[in-house]
Amino acid sequence: MSGDSILRRPVWHAGAVIPHDWNDADIPDLTDRTMLVTGANSGLGLCSALALAGHGATVVLGCRSPERGGEALDQVRSAATGAEPTLLALDLADLSSIASAADELSASIDRLDVLMNNAGVMALPLRRTTDGFEAQFGTNHLGHFALTGRLLPLLSAAEAPRVVTTSSNMHKIGKMRWDDPNWDTGYRKWPAYGQSKLANLLFAFELDRRARAHESPLVSVAAHPGYASTHLQAAGPEMAGNNLMKRATDLANRLVAQPAEMGALPQLCAATVAGIEGGTYLGPDGLFENAGHPKVVRGTASAYKEDEARRLWTLSEELTGVSYDWPS
Repeated sequence: MSGDSILRRPVWHAGAVIPHDWNDADIPDLTDRTMLVTGANSGLGLCSALALAGHGATVVLGCRSPERGGEALDQVRSAATGAEPTLLALDLADLSSIASAADELSASIDRLDVLMNNAGVMALPLRRTTDGFEAQFGTNHLGHFALTGRLLPLLSAAEAPRVVTTSSNMHKIGKMRWDDPNWDTGYRKWPAYGQSKLANLLFAFELDRRARAHESPLVSVAAHPGYASTHLQAAGPEMAGNNLMKRATDLANRLVAQPAEMGALPQLCAATVAGIEGGTYLGPDGLFENAGHPKVVRGTASAYKEDEARRLWTLSEELTGVSYDWPS
């Protein structure tokens, strides 16, 4: 993969006009567009699925838990103004589940217009995925890398396919541990989370560069929610049995965080605004990008290092066994 400037995109320019107060009412009619949202059973994913379905999209909810996924499906069905939403069993911490989900989806639809790589875990005590990866790197990045690659034929069948990958402001503390990306030694939960979110940006920008190199219409963009009130913050303390920290995160969510509906706006904007350029990164427009309406933001310098992105891509192929088969 060449790093020549001809393949580069102006990653800090949206290529589209985004009103300063953009919100879900600005989402256009999405009738006849099929969109998959991972982690759609709660938080940003559920808010995104509700908004997309409310504007006519055919929404597929990718969920790990059948029970929670079924509850979310009922909510999205009630909001839908277009085709019936569907539930897809998907565990991003299990490569076999990802393969099965991709096969199931390929058997039921002929194209995928938007893939929203939303699901994620944060600041967990040390856990391993089914395939032995550190849970945050394995779920947040490797799972979505594998899913996107397996769904590439469906995306390529769409007229204007788009992939939206959700990162975080915490990518700014991230550093790729090339000698030990799966934290076999010296595990620290926050640096591990930062690495996974930096990996999300490296992946999103490299996916767009590769799409351009293969003359594909696919557009890959990224977004982050700022500080949004979801269950994401409490999951780690719950797994660690740290009740004090869980109470602290619950309090912070009530007093400081913006609602999940606001946190979902950058990724909804990234998924639906016409003419947005590949490589664009969106986040909230408020102080420190913690809250507010969507605007174009920039990641850290590390997120734009093409040699690092190519290295991560090769590593991801090796770890997941998934290669991207671009149409000729």
